[in-house]
Amino acid sequence: MEKLTPQEEEVMIYIWEIGPCFVKDVVAKFPEPHPPYTTVASVIKNLERKKYLSSKRYGNTYEYTPVVKESEYKRTFMSGVVRNYFENSYKEMVSFFAKEDKISAEELKDIINMIEKGKE
Repeated sequence: MEKLTPQEEEVMIYIWEIGPCFVKDVVAKFPEPHPPYTTVASVIKNLERKKYLSSKRYGNTYEYTPVVKESEYKRTFMSGVVRNYFENSYKEMVSFFAKEDKISAEELKDIINMIEKGKE
């Protein structure tokens, strides 16, 4: 799976949210001022080339459908972040966010509860 650029990720997040869609649907998801239609269409073509999307033609327009699941993308690239920036340790990653005050003790307790429930 090829890593997406920030612009491609943003478009892909909208497409995962919408599901099968047309370029105009994605453009409409952007906050004002919307990016040009041609820019979004170009990004979508790149995503199709990278095999993140498939397309179905309807007359002179295309409907795009996600091929890669959002959870699959997150799993693949979060593993790389943990490996490259946190010595392959999720504990190091959580510790980093706790030290930076990006996660509270209450949120950590919630995470522990989720982990414990998942083991049952």
